[in-house]
Amino acid sequence: MSETTFDRHMLEALVCPMTQRPLEYDPERHELISKSANLAFPIRDGIPVMLVDEARKIET
Repeated sequence: MSETTFDRHMLEALVCPMTQRPLEYDPERHELISKSANLAFPIRDGIPVMLVDEARKIET
């Protein structure tokens, strides 16, 4: 799995597909975090995968 650099400026334009709320970038796990939906969206080859079916549930 290649971890290409993620363009953090893109984060300003992205929102959670479920809640339409802002996302946070987790550089350690290479994911976009939606605290409002408790989901983590993967970033693959520098491209965020904004599909709910591909997201990891976050335990709160």
